[in-house]
Amino acid sequence: MTTHSHDGATAPRTWPLVVGAVGVVFGDIGTSPLYTLKEAFGPHYGIAPDAANVLGVLSLILWSLVLVVTLKYVAILMRADNRGEGGILALTALVQRSLPVAAPLAYTVGILGVFGTALFFGDGIITPAISVLSAVEGLEVAAPELKRFVLPITFVVLVSLFSMQKYGTERVGRIFGPITCVWFLVLALLGLVEIAQYPAVLSALNPAWAVRFFIEHGVVAWLALGAIVLAVTGGEALYADMGHFGRFPIRLAWLGLVMPALVLNYFGQGAFILSHPGQVQNPFYELVPSWALYPMIVLATLATVIASQALISGTFSVVRQAIQLGYLPRMEIIHTSAHSEGQIYLPWVNRAMLLAVIAVVLYFGSSSHLAIAYGVSVTGTMFISTLLLLILAKVRWRLPGWQVWPLALAFLAIEAAFFSANAIKFVEGAWFPLALGVAAFALMRSWRRGRELVHAQVKKDSLRIETFVASLVAHPPLRVPGTAVFLTPSNQFMPPAMLHNLKHNKVLHQRNVLLSVEILGVPRADEAERVAHLDLGHGFARLTLRFGYLEDPNVPRALKQWRIPGPPFEVMETTYFASRETLVARPGEGMALWRDKLFLFMSRNATPATEFFHIPGNRLVELGTQVTI
Repeated sequence: MTTHSHDGATAPRTWPLVVGAVGVVFGDIGTSPLYTLKEAFGPHYGIAPDAANVLGVLSLILWSLVLVVTLKYVAILMRADNRGEGGILALTALVQRSLPVAAPLAYTVGILGVFGTALFFGDGIITPAISVLSAVEGLEVAAPELKRFVLPITFVVLVSLFSMQKYGTERVGRIFGPITCVWFLVLALLGLVEIAQYPAVLSALNPAWAVRFFIEHGVVAWLALGAIVLAVTGGEALYADMGHFGRFPIRLAWLGLVMPALVLNYFGQGAFILSHPGQVQNPFYELVPSWALYPMIVLATLATVIASQALISGTFSVVRQAIQLGYLPRMEIIHTSAHSEGQIYLPWVNRAMLLAVIAVVLYFGSSSHLAIAYGVSVTGTMFISTLLLLILAKVRWRLPGWQVWPLALAFLAIEAAFFSANAIKFVEGAWFPLALGVAAFALMRSWRRGRELVHAQVKKDSLRIETFVASLVAHPPLRVPGTAVFLTPSNQFMPPAMLHNLKHNKVLHQRNVLLSVEILGVPRADEAERVAHLDLGHGFARLTLRFGYLEDPNVPRALKQWRIPGPPFEVMETTYFASRETLVARPGEGMALWRDKLFLFMSRNATPATEFFHIPGNRLVELGTQVTI
């Protein structure tokens, strides 16, 4: 499903996509009213909730939504689609494809994309924790004596959420959209009721209040951006989920429902603070009539579960993209839907996320403490996406500087201010997402570099396949019937498995295919680029199968269904040969020793290539080879 098909959708097809987008895309940003104003006027910043400050904070929230989410993501960045797909990795691949071959900037772009992805993983852990915790904390408002039950209930909700991942989200997803639509309508209604009682709050529409807030408070106002940014967390999801719903449905949902509902609720909370000066502890829940408080806690918990579900599914998708593009080791991927290829479940990632989320809740203990750590990963990813967008505008869109630089500098200045306001709280908790990001970055870069070293070593010790085929004329070995498919990272050279088979079994099959699988920097490969085939003569052929990074690389199915020159690959007459590498790290070579050991650990625990490519075990022969890096 691509953006292009959605954008031209008729009205009957568009509205279900709009409702679906409301449920999946806007869950994260839609739960921000639970904690944003609460944190802005919390004790951490010491900002008095007087009229000028409330109007200044509301103006900052409004214009952050307008500039960062509406202008940058909805209006501009969603035009930077990689064959209909969005997200930081898709943007990175698009920018790298737009650069000249072997351009020095391509390496820098790759580093930026990997680090942006690493920060996204940190966001994927913090969002479920802060969202669910902030919803359950409504119990403290309803009945202060229930405070001791907040953490246990949060753990029950989180464990239930992660436990149901193995069943997939296809069935549950059908009710996500309607529930979230109800959530946004309730947000808007609560805000409207309070604004009607205190309409003076609407003067915050004037950006002069935001400017005045900065002039009067200086450094404190800059630090308060650490809370203001909570209002735009989830903006990256608009771009990342573009491939699922398309530009038009997402834009329609944002401008027609989500943004108006958010603004009305924020202004309603501001009006409540102004009408109850000095008495407000949790403005979101205190906005709710007492008779509706418990139903609102249930609805808020459902909304945060949906927001968390969207981010968990998004993390699965990003991990899969990183695996396909060679940044993470292969791991088990389970498809949970017969109809949607994007519905996947990664057991190892799910378990790791659950443990990390529970650890985060235990360590920070409250949504207020978590809010301090929350913004760093989000603003870091935003800043990196702006840098990549700037490069794309210059090298692919070829826009003149006077069109690019004013907006680019404005976005970079805003996001740098957001990031620095969060990063300065390093000791208080901002270290956590940065540490997660650095750890994920080290894993991804070490895996990528380690595989490059392994491939280089295998190539160095290998014979070019053309040379070997030519030598068969002089010394022909015994040939046996059938087809042998040799899986190899580079079909330019004689695979180690072929060498060992010939050395120990002293036979070759009548037909030998050297098969390489390439994952392209596009979501789905075009029909014309899927297959590259070269007949080398004497029963040898070089074959390359190409998949997009969102496709399932099922090799037997591709051999059966794709148009490949030569005889068909009969299941019972085809034997697959693969090399099982035993890796050895040698100090002083390749990477630093700690990175070597990290790579060896990941390699030992990675899903074998044969399983990842769906090679049937009863047609597989594996031969060992040792590689020193």
